[in-house]
Amino acid sequence: MTPTTGRPTTDDDVVHLTVPADGGYLGVLRTATAGLAARLQFALDEIEDLRIAVDEACAMLLAIATGDAELDCRFSVTDDALTVEVTVPTVRGAKLPAESSFAWKVLTALTTSASATAADGRATISLLTRRASSW
Repeated sequence: MTPTTGRPTTDDDVVHLTVPADGGYLGVLRTATAGLAARLQFALDEIEDLRIAVDEACAMLLAIATGDAELDCRFSVTDDALTVEVTVPTVRGAKLPAESSFAWKVLTALTTSASATAADGRATISLLTRRASSW
């Protein structure tokens, strides 16, 4: 089950990508996000919103990542939703922006829901987007 949706997934419903924690590699994650959202028949504006949200979440994580870190990105696909979970090892004492920050307002405006956890030297941001339109 995905932690955000509570729905079961199979290995066929999960895409796992790992890239260096460097802004130059975020295009890979944005492209994967767009491709999976298109597969779910998201509208073009929903796809763009999700790409922006993934970019913003990664930027938040890059700011607190260790020097040699990798971004671990897990995409979980269900019939009408895409969950993106991005995890990175963090520097000691790192904190994610407060939920009242502009960055979080962007994430919650562009997705159905957003959440974050930080424990044991790792931080994770989870984004859930449900398809608004039905086919």
